[in-house]
Amino acid sequence: MDLFGGTISSLEKGLSFATLKNKAITQNIANVDTPNYKTKEVSFKDVLNDAKQATIPAYRTDARHYDFKINIGNSGVYSNNFRSRANGNAVNMDAEQAKLAENTIYYNALIDRVSSKFSTLNNVVKGGR
Repeated sequence: MDLFGGTISSLEKGLSFATLKNKAITQNIANVDTPNYKTKEVSFKDVLNDAKQATIPAYRTDARHYDFKINIGNSGVYSNNFRSRANGNAVNMDAEQAKLAENTIYYNALIDRVSSKFSTLNNVVKGGR
């Protein structure tokens, strides 16, 4: 029984995307002084396409059973080959901090929605008391 019509599942996938993007941004910031480091980006389109196609083989007792789905950890992450400094490092600290702030706002908005959904469920379970 799906109480929220797939909303919680969609929010969970959005949180996974925001987490993956946050990892890429923080790696970029941590390597700001590493020579020849190329910035990493997360492509929403690539993550979405990989999620649509992700399956693993599993033992099925009947051909009508569904394939199992998996979560691919680093899909959609690619390196940017742009050079911005003499040492070959491509990290623009101001741009990375702006991306981090934007992603944090997005993540917190998703957390707020998940919290609201669970609060609604809690209210229903308690009978409105």
